Amino acid sequence: MSTGAATLQIMATHVRQTFRVPAALDLAAIDPQGHPIGLIDKAAAAGEMTELRTRLEDLQEALYAEASGAVSRPPGRAVLLVLQGMDTSGKGGVIRHVAGLVNPQGLQIASFKKPTEEERAHHFLWRIRKQVPAPGRIGVFDRSHYEDVLIARVEESVPEAVWRGRYAEINAFESELAGQGVTIIKCMLHISPTEQAKRLLARLDDPGKLWKYSPVDVGSRARWPQYQVAYADALRHCDSDAAPWYVIPSDRKWYRNWAITALLVETLTVMDPQFPPAHVDVDAERARIRASVVG
Repeated sequence: MSTGAATLQIMATHVRQTFRVPAALDLAAIDPQGHPIGLIDKAAAAGEMTELRTRLEDLQEALYAEASGAVSRPPGRAVLLVLQGMDTSGKGGVIRHVAGLVNPQGLQIASFKKPTEEERAHHFLWRIRKQVPAPGRIGVFDRSHYEDVLIARVEESVPEAVWRGRYAEINAFESELAGQGVTIIKCMLHISPTEQAKRLLARLDDPGKLWKYSPVDVGSRARWPQYQVAYADALRHCDSDAAPWYVIPSDRKWYRNWAITALLVETLTVMDPQFPPAHVDVDAERARIRASVVG
């Protein structure tokens, strides 16, 4: 067994436990630059990601195939990866560097920006339900239904009684999804205000990233403490075994990507997706192919 494979075998048994939201959550006590488990430098992460990619590709393909055939597993299984975090925390980076490791045919990605007029006319979960991943897919939410207990709370766009009531609605919704065979992985990308400032300035310095910059992001920075309280409450109220929350240190992009990839691998390994059994007589089909004449 290679060094990378041995490391993967060890790490893949502890990832969910390490990053799971603690019962007594204190976001200020979690270091955004930390690496509480696994690798300590970018070079080591690059080698480990090769091992993780191979494993993730195999698991995703099995999940996709499982949905197309009759196997002894609950029907219609899927995975939903929810990404939440302050601006520049790396939601897009995770989609590119983590979700991008697998066959795009098995992915279903949705980005939730400011609600449209039509979306505001419906219940806040209306637009979310439309994007739940189909059986066999890994769905990724770039922002999510949690915007309605984060931005809506801090920006005071709805009364307190409304956003507080949404915790119970979210828990019921996620429990419903779990009952339908959707395995939920919720990641808060935990970034420091210092690192966010560096990334915002980098956007202004790079003509290829200027389109990502929004003056609104600076306004959100002024409410950083309020957002941290809102995040902490959302994580406390909406963490469950059916839909667990994980806090991912995200100041170091390489560590963030490694941690979420390892989290996906561990979760899918526990799910143990299976390829469907052959639906034809393999030996007979092999003989037919050999005997077939082309042209």
